[in-house]
Amino acid sequence: MKALVLFSGGIDSTTALGLAIQKYGKDQVIALSVSYGQKHDKEIKAAIAVAQYYGVEHLFLDLSKIFQYSNCSLLQQSTEDIPEESYAEQISKTNGDKPVSTYVPFRNGLFLSSAASIALSKDCEVIYYGAHADDSAGFAYPDCSPVFNQAMNEAIWEGSGHQLKIEAPFVNVSKAEVVRTGLELGVPYELTWSCYEGGEKPCGKCGTCIDRAAAFQANHMEDPALR
Repeated sequence: MKALVLFSGGIDSTTALGLAIQKYGKDQVIALSVSYGQKHDKEIKAAIAVAQYYGVEHLFLDLSKIFQYSNCSLLQQSTEDIPEESYAEQISKTNGDKPVSTYVPFRNGLFLSSAASIALSKDCEVIYYGAHADDSAGFAYPDCSPVFNQAMNEAIWEGSGHQLKIEAPFVNVSKAEVVRTGLELGVPYELTWSCYEGGEKPCGKCGTCIDRAAAFQANHMEDPALR
């Protein structure tokens, strides 16, 4: 069986890549990185480094045009600043009934649909992606939820003629548990990038930096990327 992994170069997708490689072998795994008009290319550079580390085939897709009308704070054209606060603080301001400002409109839906076409063309039978429970908490990123995952899985299974399915191995677990899994797999976290800013070093202030630091702390270790 061949697997295609949606691969950003961050912690979650890199751990998903490590899992897929462990299960299927690197020659049966393809990494797919998607540009969506984000403000920097640090994640893409990290993805290239990790893919080279593992020796897997690495594909690229540009979906930035689709998001050109969005004012999401992660995008190049946005007039909004990236929040310098935890997701919990952001959710408290939305009352947990709408996505946070760093939610890119239906991004995972578009990523998975596009990946399905590529996966079928490359004779893959499964798509891996790294959505985890912390992301869907409080409706912050609704396209990371178990309900969304199930709906997309059913749609892709039916739309592919029962040839392709989705695996979201972390959809019901926390980021700390994702990191724990990755540490057991020997995932090269030192090569990954999560920060929403594109500086020389992670800002340490955005939601994903805060989330990442907490996940490593929960595993009683320093983030290898900060050494």
